[in-house]
Amino acid sequence: MMNRRELLKGAGTLLAAPAILRVTRASAQDAVFKIGYVSPNTGPIAGFGEADAFILGGVRKAFAGLTNNGKPVAVEIIAKDSQSSSNRAAEVATELIERDGVNMLLASAAPDTANPVADQAELNEIPCITSISPWQPYFFGRNGDPATGFKWTYHFFWGLEDVIANFLALWDQSGATKKIGGLFPNDADGNAWGDPKLGLPTPLAKAGYSLIDLGRYQVMNNDFSSQIAAFKEAGCEIVTGNMIPPDFATFWSQAGQQGFKPKVVTIGKALLFPSVIESLGARGDGLTSEIWWSPSHPFTSSLTGDSSKAIADDYTAVTGKQWTQPIGFNHALFEVAADVIKRTADLSDPQSVVDAVAATDMQSLVGPISWKGGPLNPVKNVVRTPLVGGQWQKNGDHFELVITNNSQYPSIPVGGKLKLLS
Repeated sequence: MMNRRELLKGAGTLLAAPAILRVTRASAQDAVFKIGYVSPNTGPIAGFGEADAFILGGVRKAFAGLTNNGKPVAVEIIAKDSQSSSNRAAEVATELIERDGVNMLLASAAPDTANPVADQAELNEIPCITSISPWQPYFFGRNGDPATGFKWTYHFFWGLEDVIANFLALWDQSGATKKIGGLFPNDADGNAWGDPKLGLPTPLAKAGYSLIDLGRYQVMNNDFSSQIAAFKEAGCEIVTGNMIPPDFATFWSQAGQQGFKPKVVTIGKALLFPSVIESLGARGDGLTSEIWWSPSHPFTSSLTGDSSKAIADDYTAVTGKQWTQPIGFNHALFEVAADVIKRTADLSDPQSVVDAVAATDMQSLVGPISWKGGPLNPVKNVVRTPLVGGQWQKNGDHFELVITNNSQYPSIPVGGKLKLLS
């Protein structure tokens, strides 16, 4: 199958509809630069896109004054819902490329969305920037080769090495027995987190922890009895893993019913969102997770000039809801896009756009972002971002996500001390 660039090269003899579409899109680029944005607004991981309407409203206002090398440029943002489905993410990415004629793709929210969108961008030679997926499932989940990397697709987020360091720091604080129950689903995230080479097992063993892992369970599982029984028998006082919210809710309910009472529960993905914790009632108090962005993060938006706290406060004022971590990274995707648009030599040329992406070196709402090569670039197309750890603690009539460990990034302040589950 020929990709977009091959069709364009053969336009003299191949005058099929896709080729005509591409030529039309390119000729109109001096008028409008189109950005396609894919995230989950419905389905089991819709929490990642909960703040999208707020973010897009602010971004569209900021983009109204955008320039390219000093000249005004009109930007159109076309947002699509992945419906928390990898297949749907690939479908809407294809629609954005072939029907809407976008010049750049942005995608967010776990490998379920980031990977299929990036794959379509790479196939069709469209510049693409993604986030909110640990870099290992993003890069290796797409069969990336560290020796060559990708040409059209770039990513920023933390890695499994960062989450492991933060989880270990949380557990060392707790004083709990070093026996851990592992819950890893059969998806890109779970397979990476549970992989002996990429994920948790080897670092945990080196740190003196024993991991009880019964293997990959199927997503949307309705029975965790076998895992709970194994954890109880092994004397596990810590539970960890990477789960979608419905699966964690099922596990945590069944753990209570079956008398399993760990002292620390630290789960990636599922425990990120205030709405999920509130839905657990009293059993949400004391659960722990990674924290990638918060009002306490000492970073400012390059697009609006607002601090992390100002943006979080504005979200609460506008929506009446608590701030949520994806706000920072979904906003930062558009910061990077704006920076690229300003610097690109020729917005009508995809190669020129992706060259500007590769040359990115900026400060954002989530910290420094640069793919120019350095200690934060583990592979060509990835930049790691700061990560800390913390705990949901009851405060009056609501839960607050409190930073309790900042050992990996001391400039992000701690807000309280870790407590054991009651």
